[in-house]
Amino acid sequence: MDWFCYLLCCADETLYCGITNDLEKRLASHNAGTASKYTRTRLPVELVYVEPCADRSAASKREMEIKSLKRTEKLVLIQSSLK
Repeated sequence: MDWFCYLLCCADETLYCGITNDLEKRLASHNAGTASKYTRTRLPVELVYVEPCADRSAASKREMEIKSLKRTEKLVLIQSSLK
């Protein structure tokens, strides 16, 4: 089972970081308002960054690393993935 760490851009232009093992289902849940309290009030959301991880533990560690970044650093991460 593959795990992913991802970043969403919310309608208010804030960024949300999470992990999942079913990216398509999780994104649909976010946009349905059932995935997290944070994104529920900031719909719609757009997937802007995805990073595959070896397992749940690795995904959780990467999520914590990304969450500790400043917004500008997260934006650089997003931009670097578009190249």
